[in-house]
Amino acid sequence: MNTITIELTQNWRFHLGDCEGAWYKGYDDSAWQKITVPHDWSVEAPFSPKYSSGTGYLQGGTGWYRGRFRLPEEYRGKCVRLVFDGVYKNSQVFCNSYYLGKRPNGYVSFSYDISGFAVFGEEENEISVKVVHEDLADSRWFTGSGITRKVTLLVEEPVHPVEYGCVFRTDGISGEGEKASAQVTAAHEAVNAGNENAELEIRTLLLSDEGQTAAEFSGRMTLPPGETGKLTQDGAVENPRLWSPEDPYLYRMQTWYRVNGGAEYLVQEEKVGIRTIAFHPEEGFYLNGVNRKIKGVCVHHDGGCLGAAMRPEVWQRRLESLKECGCNAIRCSHNPHMPELYALCDAMGFLMMDEAFDEWENPKNKWSVGHNVYPPKHQGYYEDFPEWHEKDLRAMVRRDRNHPSVILWSIGNEIDYPNDPYCHPMFETMTGNNDANKPAAERQYDSNKPNMKRLAVLAGRLAAIVREEDTSRPVTLAAAFPELSSELGFFDALSVVGYNYKEHLYENDHKRFPDKTFLGSENGHSEEAWKAVTENPYICGQFLWTGIDYLGEAHGWPIHGSSAGLLTTAGFPKPEYEKRKALWKEDGPDAAADGCPEKDAACENAESGVDAVREIMENGADTACGNEAAVSLSAALWKDRDALTGQSWEDCSRRPGYLYQILVKLSDENGKKVISDDKEVKVQVLGDGCLAGIDNGDLADVTPFSSDCRKTYKGDLAVYVRRTGTGDVRVSLRIQEDGEAGVKNENSVEMIAI
Repeated sequence: MNTITIELTQNWRFHLGDCEGAWYKGYDDSAWQKITVPHDWSVEAPFSPKYSSGTGYLQGGTGWYRGRFRLPEEYRGKCVRLVFDGVYKNSQVFCNSYYLGKRPNGYVSFSYDISGFAVFGEEENEISVKVVHEDLADSRWFTGSGITRKVTLLVEEPVHPVEYGCVFRTDGISGEGEKASAQVTAAHEAVNAGNENAELEIRTLLLSDEGQTAAEFSGRMTLPPGETGKLTQDGAVENPRLWSPEDPYLYRMQTWYRVNGGAEYLVQEEKVGIRTIAFHPEEGFYLNGVNRKIKGVCVHHDGGCLGAAMRPEVWQRRLESLKECGCNAIRCSHNPHMPELYALCDAMGFLMMDEAFDEWENPKNKWSVGHNVYPPKHQGYYEDFPEWHEKDLRAMVRRDRNHPSVILWSIGNEIDYPNDPYCHPMFETMTGNNDANKPAAERQYDSNKPNMKRLAVLAGRLAAIVREEDTSRPVTLAAAFPELSSELGFFDALSVVGYNYKEHLYENDHKRFPDKTFLGSENGHSEEAWKAVTENPYICGQFLWTGIDYLGEAHGWPIHGSSAGLLTTAGFPKPEYEKRKALWKEDGPDAAADGCPEKDAACENAESGVDAVREIMENGADTACGNEAAVSLSAALWKDRDALTGQSWEDCSRRPGYLYQILVKLSDENGKKVISDDKEVKVQVLGDGCLAGIDNGDLADVTPFSSDCRKTYKGDLAVYVRRTGTGDVRVSLRIQEDGEAGVKNENSVEMIAI
C-alpha cells in the first residue's frame, strides 16, 4: 500500500483551563468549544496590560484539545504515526487513553507511533492534547498558544522510511548549457517494523514538472525485524533545470519500496530542487556558480489577528508582496516556522536561513511591562535547553534539509547579547544595540554572571550536531556583540558569520578572520546598511529587521507589536516599501525578476478590485437611516493559484479550511483612497464560512481580535473568512458611524456569494 497522509483539521474540541480527566478516552467533552486545527487560543482573548508586553499583551494559560478520527479496517497491521507540526508549548499527548509523550518546544515538529494504540473500523480514535503556556514572559515576541500548526496521520507499511529518512542533495554541476550535468545523491534510511526479514529494493525516481523521468536510481538492502538500514544512491541528471529565485523549478522525487519481491509501493513523494551554493570569504555568496547578493528580510511566525495559527495562503500573499519589493530571502526568526512556509519559498523562489534558537542554556531578559522597562522576567526555553536542544536541533535539520530554498543553518540569535546574561572582564562596560533604557548597573561587568567564553563551547557542540545531519549547507549564527564574542572563539565552529547591526565592523573583522564568510543577519533599513553590502564583495547580503510587522516585543500599552516591517500585520505595504523596492531592484541578477505574471496580476487585481470579485460595494445613502455616507467602501478578494499545488484559485479555495482574504479600502466619491477619515466596519459571514479575523495593521488598536468589527487604518482593512463547508459563502461589510443621539448608522454593502 502506498503511504497515506490524512490531515486532521476537523472534529476537534477545545477547553481553556485544566481538566484532570481529559486524557481519558470516554471523557465527556460535548460542552467544549468546537474548533479547527491549527488553532491559537491567545488571539481569541481580549488584550490586557496585565499580560506580558513582550508577548503582545495576550493571554496564555493551560488548555486541552480532544480530536476524533476513524481508521478503516484495511489499515490494521500498518504503521500509523501521529505528526504535529508545532504545539506551543509543553504539550502532552494521549491516544485512546495511552500517554505518548511530551514536547516542551513550541516550534519544532514531532510525532508519535500510535500503531499499538489505534483502533480500526467503526470505533473512533481519540487524541487528547494538554498544552501548558502559563509563563507568559517566556519570549521576546508573541508565541501563540495551542495546536498552532497542522496535525496529520501517516499510514505506512511495516517496512518504511524512518521519519524524514529520504534525503536529496545536489553534489555539483559540470558543463554548461545543453551539456550540463548535475551530480545528485538520494540517501535513504529505512526501518523494518515487521516480524520477518525484509529484502528491500529501493527505487528513486526524479520526475520533471511535466512528468518526464529525469533520473532513476535503485539499490538493495537486507533489514532484519526491528532494524534500520541506510542506502545511498547517486548519479547524474543531464541538462538539469536549476532552481533559483528567478526560476524556482522543482522536480518530484518519488521513493518506491519493494519487499521480498512483492508489489512495489510509494513511500514518499517530495518536491526538490537542483542547485549549488557556495560561500566565499572574499567574494560572498554564489548560487549555481553565479555571484549574487542576498536581499532578505527577517520574519516572525504570526499573522496579526490570526496569531500563530497561520495559513499558507496568507503567507503566499505576503511573499508575493515581498517578491515584488525585490526581496529574495527569508530568515526564520528565531525558531523553525511552519513547514508550508519552506515549501512556499521553494515554489516562489526565496532563499532561506533556517534558525533553531533564540536562547541557549541561560535566560535572556523578557520584558513584561514595556520594552526595556526594568525589571525583566527570566522565563523561557533555557529551562529545557540542556535536555532537549539536541533533539530539537536535529528535528529542524532533518525536517528541512530537502528544501532547495534553505541555504543556511542558524544555531542561534543574539546569544552573545552583552550582559544578557553573558559577560567577560575584557569589557568593563558593554552596551547592546537595544539598550536605550538600560540602567548603568546592568551594562557593567559582573563576575557573578555567566562568562561569555562558555558560548564557544556550546556553539561547537551545536554546529557538530548540525553537521552530523547535513554537510551540504554552512552553519551560522546571528552575533550581537562580536566586539567581545569574536575574541573568545565564538566563531570557531562557524562557516558563515552573521552580524546583527554591526556594519562598521565588516572591514576590520574580514581581515581578522580571512577564512570566514560574513553576512548581515539582521540590519536596519538605512541606505548605508545596504551600501555596506554592495560596496564590500565579501559581504553576502543582508536581512532587514523586519519584512512584516509582528505581535509582541511591544514598547508599552496599548502598542502590542513591532512596527519594524515593510508590510503591516495586515499585509499592506508601508511608506518605506517603494523606497526599498527601488533600492533592491537596481542591481543584481534578480533585478528584473518581479515574480510570475500570474502572481503580479493577482496582486494588482487584489489591490484595485478589478476582476477580483464581482462589484460588491455601492456609494450613496443608507436607505434605512437616510444618512449620506462621506466615504464608501471598496473591496477585493485576493486570489491566486495555489503555489504549493498549482491548483487554480477556484479549485483550491473550495476546500474547507481555506482562508479568504478580503482587502477593504475607503474611497471618496472620485475613487481616491481616504487615509484620514477611518471608519468602523462591521463584518457578518453567512453560509459555509465563518469570520476568522479582522486586521487593520494598527498596532495601537486593542479591539479584541475576536471582534466582528474594527476600524480601518489609513484607509485599509483585511478581513479573513474561513470556509467551513462546500456551499456558498456570503460576507456583509457595513460602515458604522455615530449619528444623532449616539445611534449607530450603518452604510450597508453586501458581498454576493463567493
